[in-house]
Amino acid sequence: MAKKSMIARDVKRKAMHAQYAEKRALLKSVGDLEGLARLPRNSSPTRLKNRCVLTGRPRAYMRQFGLSRIAFREKASKGEIPGITKASW
Repeated sequence: MAKKSMIARDVKRKAMHAQYAEKRALLKSVGDLEGLARLPRNSSPTRLKNRCVLTGRPRAYMRQFGLSRIAFREKASKGEIPGITKASW
């Protein structure tokens, strides 16, 4: 499990990105680089990090499910993800 501070920081960044998304798109379309530079750093989309919804793990993230590989395997084994079955041949 990731530190709560890291998860909270990421939540804060997502909120700030959503808040400034429209303004950032407008400045980008106009080509105002100075205006873009004046926006808060955490409003930049490149500062966002994909994290597991359950554990907050930043690595081995599966976009399609929003889970890390470990959480995905646990959920899939329990049958909690529809359409996913363990392979056997």
